[in-house]
Amino acid sequence: MGFRIIKTAAATLLSILLAAAAGIPNAQSAGLLAILGVETTRKRSLRTITARFFASLVGLFLGCILFFTLGFHYWVLGLYVLFGFPLIVKSGFKEGIVTSSVIVFRVFGQADITVHILLQQIELLIIGLGSAGLVNFIYMPQTGGMIAGIRKEVDGYFSVIFRQIALTLRDPAYVWDGKELIGAGEAVQKGLTAASREMENHVIHPDEAWNVYFYMRKEQLESIQNMMQLLSQVYRQLPHGDMVAELFDQLSGDVLAEEYTGRTEKLLEDLQQEFQQMELPDSREEFEIRSAILQLCRELALYLKIAKRYKSPVEPGPVKDKLSAKGKA
Repeated sequence: MGFRIIKTAAATLLSILLAAAAGIPNAQSAGLLAILGVETTRKRSLRTITARFFASLVGLFLGCILFFTLGFHYWVLGLYVLFGFPLIVKSGFKEGIVTSSVIVFRVFGQADITVHILLQQIELLIIGLGSAGLVNFIYMPQTGGMIAGIRKEVDGYFSVIFRQIALTLRDPAYVWDGKELIGAGEAVQKGLTAASREMENHVIHPDEAWNVYFYMRKEQLESIQNMMQLLSQVYRQLPHGDMVAELFDQLSGDVLAEEYTGRTEKLLEDLQQEFQQMELPDSREEFEIRSAILQLCRELALYLKIAKRYKSPVEPGPVKDKLSAKGKA
C-alpha cells in the first residue's frame, strides 16, 4: 500500500506538469486521471487504462450529442448519467465510468463544443492515463522472495501435519488440535493470491511456476482433509497403523525436500504388497480399523499422485528452484 501511494504521487505530479506544459486548462484534471489509472500490477494497469480511455471516448461522444442537442444545462448532466453509464457498462468499459465523467464534465464546464476542446480532452486522457501506465510499467516490487517464504511456510505446515498423523496412528488416544490444518489453508490461499499478482506483473511471458505449486498444495490439502476423516476411524492401536505411521514419518521429511523424491511412494507400494500377504482380521472391530487404514493408504497414494502430476523437469539456472518446487511431495 505504501509503495502504491508513492507511485500514485509520482504519476499525479508527472501528469499535471505535462498537462500544464501542453497548455491544457485546469491541468490538475490530468492528476485525477493519473490517480484513477495507478494499479497494483502491470496487467491490471493495462486493462484499467484501456477501459478508462475507451469509456471516456464513449462518454465524450454521448455527451457531445446531448450538449449539442439540448444545450449546457445541469439537467442535461443528469441525462448523461442516466443514459451514459449504462451505455459504458454495456460497452464493456465499466471501470472507466468515473474517468469518462471527468472528461464530460470538463466539456460542460467550458460550455462549448469545438474540435480544439475535444482534442484537448483526448490529450488530457493520454497524459493522465499515460503517466499512470508509465509509472506502473517502470517498476513493480519483486515478490519472488516473499512467495518463497510462503512456500516454506506451507511446507512446514504439511510436515507437522504428517508427523501428527504418524503420532495418532501409533497412539489413537493422542490428542491433536489440528491448528496446522487451518494455518496451511490460510498460507496456501495467501500464496495463490501472491502468485496471481506475480503473474500479472509479467505482461509478455508470465511465470506460472508459483501458481502451479500453490494449486498443487490446495489439491493436496483437500486430500489431507480426507485423511483426517479416515484417521478418526482408527480408534485402536494396530501393527498396521505403526507400519503406515512410518510412511508419514518419511513424508514429513520428503515434503521439505526441493524435489519429488519418490521414497514415500516406494515404501507405500512395498507396504501394500505386505498387507496383501497378511492374515484376515479376526474381529469386526479389527476389520473396521484395518479398512480405515487401507483407505488411508489409498488417499496417501492420491496425494502422491497429485505431486507427480504437477512435477516438471528441473531446468538449470535461476528458474530451477521454482520449477523443482512444483514436484515436491
